[in-house]
Amino acid sequence: MKEFGKVAVLMGGPSSEREISFLSGNAVLGALREKGVDAHAFDPRERSLFDLRRDGYDRVFIALHGRFGEDGTVQGALETLGIPYTGSGVMASALAMDKWRTKLVWLASGIATPRYRMVDATTDWAGVIAELGLPLIVKPVREGSTIGLTRVDADAGGELARAYAAAAQYDDLVMAEEFVAGTELTASILGERALPLIRIDAPQGNYDYHHKYFSNETRYYCPAGLPEEKEREIRQAALAAFRIVGCSGWGRLDLMLRPDGSFSFLEVNTSPGMTGHSLVPMAAKEAGMSFADLCVEILRGAHVG
Repeated sequence: MKEFGKVAVLMGGPSSEREISFLSGNAVLGALREKGVDAHAFDPRERSLFDLRRDGYDRVFIALHGRFGEDGTVQGALETLGIPYTGSGVMASALAMDKWRTKLVWLASGIATPRYRMVDATTDWAGVIAELGLPLIVKPVREGSTIGLTRVDADAGGELARAYAAAAQYDDLVMAEEFVAGTELTASILGERALPLIRIDAPQGNYDYHHKYFSNETRYYCPAGLPEEKEREIRQAALAAFRIVGCSGWGRLDLMLRPDGSFSFLEVNTSPGMTGHSLVPMAAKEAGMSFADLCVEILRGAHVG
């Protein structure tokens, strides 16, 4: 483990996902130390990133979630400092954080993603319903962990306007997206391979913030139970969708599989959770890799630019 030198695990940060970032970061920190890595916690909300250079850090594991940590901001700062970091670079991080522009790239590249409309306070909601149908998902474009997201099943009493207002608290860009009925899957990427798929079964199909991180009611199935050919097809498509956004290192893509066998990608996450409920470690375990070995493998892929 001497090859890594002194390692900073970035956690916390200023985003709305600060709480989850601490869970991820402390899990990673413990795993790296278990493997003999000289790893230290570093909260960029409390300390200047310039301290990384001053204090002699050789490499950074980014366990930040949300804005600043996942949108290219900290990646650009680390490149300026010349310190290798885990995950995707500046451009891919910024693009993947923006669900709207990710969709534009995917659609231009022939990668299936649910139909959508960008919406604002003046939107004709009847027109959106006519175009996309109900239910609808309304969500901020540049947030993660389902923060600010609402599923709207009917527009009685101005439900869509309220859903927009809830999303707009977090972002001035808000999207209404068609609801895709089917099986919720996630595909984890590590290096140049897609790991085994995970099937998610949340109570009443509501995979929200609570059910993602704190509930024991959500069920995860890995292997996902798909036919071998379909599993292979989705994993190959996930790797292509990951690469077309410019992502590298590691990440996770969320998608929906319809009953007819077609599937659509929802988003790509360039700094996924690494908590006790997290999905990338679950997929890695199915592929024969322990949590600690996964953290070392991600750290080994740290780069500048």
